[in-house]
Amino acid sequence: MPEAAPEPPAEADDPDSALPLSGITVVSLEQAVAAPFATRQLADLGARVIKVERPDGGDFARRYDTTVRGESSYFVWLNRSKESITLDLKSDRGRHVVRQLLGGADVFVQNLAPGAADRLGLDAAFLAQRFPSLIACSITGYGSSGPWADRKAYDLLVQCQTGLVSLTGSEDAPARVGISIADIAAGMYAYSGILTALFTRATTGVARTVDVSLFEALAEWMHQPAYYTEYGGSRPPRVGTRHATIAPYGTYTARDGRDVLISVQSEREWAGLCETFLRSPGLVTDTRFATGSARVAHRADLDAIVAERFRALDSARAAELLDAAGIANAYVNDIHQFLDHPVLDGRNRWREVRLPGNGPVRALTPPADLSGVTPRMGPVPALGEHTDRVLAELGYDTAETDALRFDGVV
Repeated sequence: MPEAAPEPPAEADDPDSALPLSGITVVSLEQAVAAPFATRQLADLGARVIKVERPDGGDFARRYDTTVRGESSYFVWLNRSKESITLDLKSDRGRHVVRQLLGGADVFVQNLAPGAADRLGLDAAFLAQRFPSLIACSITGYGSSGPWADRKAYDLLVQCQTGLVSLTGSEDAPARVGISIADIAAGMYAYSGILTALFTRATTGVARTVDVSLFEALAEWMHQPAYYTEYGGSRPPRVGTRHATIAPYGTYTARDGRDVLISVQSEREWAGLCETFLRSPGLVTDTRFATGSARVAHRADLDAIVAERFRALDSARAAELLDAAGIANAYVNDIHQFLDHPVLDGRNRWREVRLPGNGPVRALTPPADLSGVTPRMGPVPALGEHTDRVLAELGYDTAETDALRFDGVV
């Protein structure tokens, strides 16, 4: 069968047609977190994202857990509004279908294992020759070239390799960041890179490739501690919820047992803390605390003074006085308290998203509000849910699709 572009079914009064990326088609060979995070953001703004999964289980993030009404919390978070098709890319017919899809796509995203895209005949050189208007985005662990191009990378490994773990935790022990921060960073840079490439193509006609690695994405975020270490002579210490180079900046326990974090970042704020919260205006000019550097050098003495004041106040009263003093503060919330946060409710950030036969669940709207744009918050797809429809758009009849399914290609 000749290669053909997919023709999505026309829908009258389609609300998604007004979204900024309506008309953009993305084909993604994606798994885990980084690439799905990038493509979900494209889908939120109207792009059609066709997610290609293995017939024998699909994206392995589907099985990370079963906590969201039987579905994986990772998969539910990262895959709303997408279409799922199954293809055995080790078969010639499966690879042929992918090439058909790419013939009508604007963007191709992949974060397969090192070398897998090349083995499938989907390397950058082939794509540029066969599909000159296609924007191809590769997300790798340590780059598509260089000494570690063939090395596997997972989020915590990259946290360790970039030195991030050496900065987190307590003085006694390092700790991982509690979310997939390297994956998220790479997904964000892939998303912004794809948007930039789409703009470049629209204004110049040139389709540029996008290459993002987990390591280099997180390395960018490590610049400040890197500068501090390289030019200051020592790395920032691990200080738990305190700040390594600012004081007072950390968590203190109020009389009712609730932890409150405060941040003092200027001399004006320091004066406000002393006068209104600590009720010790003389501390403003105390030589131990008169400058930011002095406060860090005498952190132990300062922490003792601040902690004593917190122990005399309930957390609500402490927050009231801190607000009056102009001091940034926050309760140290657990996840339940975050879910019930007044900002999320007051700003109407929650929407409902359907699951495959088990929905709906709550989901947060994308954080970047575009005036006049309501993001798409479509269902999370079941594995292979859209295979028949997409194949039909490519020109496959029922008998041909059944043959592919019988042979395990889909």
